[in-house]
Amino acid sequence: MPLRQCGIWGGALAVLLAAGLSACSGEADGKSQDKAAAPEVLPVVALKTTEQELFQDYVADVQAVRNVEVRAQVAGFLEEIFVDEGRPVKKGQPLFRLNASAHQNRLSQAQAALAGAQAQASAARLERERVRLLVQENIIAKTELALTNSKVKDAEARVAEARAGAAAARLSLGYTLVRAPFDGIIDRIPLKRGSVVEEGTLLTTVSDLHEVYAYFNVGEGEYLQYVKARERHPDRHSDSVRLTLADGSAYPLAGRIETTESEFNPNTGSLAFRARFANPQRMLKHGASGRVRLTTTLPAALLLPQKSVFEIQDKNYVYVVDGQGMVHMRNFQPQARTGDFYVVKQGLKPGERVVYEGAASLKDGQRISPRPVTLDSLLAAR
Repeated sequence: MPLRQCGIWGGALAVLLAAGLSACSGEADGKSQDKAAAPEVLPVVALKTTEQELFQDYVADVQAVRNVEVRAQVAGFLEEIFVDEGRPVKKGQPLFRLNASAHQNRLSQAQAALAGAQAQASAARLERERVRLLVQENIIAKTELALTNSKVKDAEARVAEARAGAAAARLSLGYTLVRAPFDGIIDRIPLKRGSVVEEGTLLTTVSDLHEVYAYFNVGEGEYLQYVKARERHPDRHSDSVRLTLADGSAYPLAGRIETTESEFNPNTGSLAFRARFANPQRMLKHGASGRVRLTTTLPAALLLPQKSVFEIQDKNYVYVVDGQGMVHMRNFQPQARTGDFYVVKQGLKPGERVVYEGAASLKDGQRISPRPVTLDSLLAAR
């Protein structure tokens, strides 16, 4: 073959090879661009309403149904202590005895004064009888009888005064023996035998622990939810509450809400509730703390998974997915939380679809490929 023809054929082959490589490169770049433009597949959940029980915990102050300070009602020396701290006592059981000699002397003096007053009253009555006979015989004037009647009344008044003094002395003597006001548990005894006791001195405290009260404060909004739930479902909604102890364990017996205060606290906007719990094992003590769980039922709660929510400047947002797969950032207001879900107050509607997971990588207006996830499956998995 001539040299010139060989060059022509070689040039043509080079052009064909270059065109083929360019075509292959363009096809690869097109595939890469199509792959980059493919929308991200993300799980999407459709919102719907469902009946839910909401659980709200409140800090509770536990108090005995009766907790009474036992104080001395008379002064004296603490002569005897008949009980020990932390021991059960029965109503009327002796707890302490104060020195009674001074009070016994006062009672003896009062009784002597009473006896003297009674003797004077008896003499005044005899004198009145004598004067009455003389008046009947017209020996003395009737005014003498009126005078003796006055003396009798004065003597009887002195008897009544002396009798009251004797009763007071007897009562003071009785106060030297201090008894338990009711069945309960003895608390700390701050004084020891021989201590000087003044009137009003605290001797100990007795707690009746067979039942206890749990006081807790509920906000106005939560209180209204509780009242409305009772009105909607009076047959199902009970006043039963549970108590969680300070160590996180559950108290085995359920309590019952008995009453609430009549006014909201103007400083906190809360209302005090009182629940009663049986305490047969005396596990709960006066002054203990815990948490009371209050249950309310919402017949149509719009649930939103917590994983769908992200925060911007203390506000809650989700990505709502439209019919073309575009995501739109939207703010909403939660009403409460139950487990891993929010109860939506406003901002979202039943039937709307929101991105369940992966919201951190999205931008407003971005297109995704939705992968449906049912709300029922999420509720069943919690």
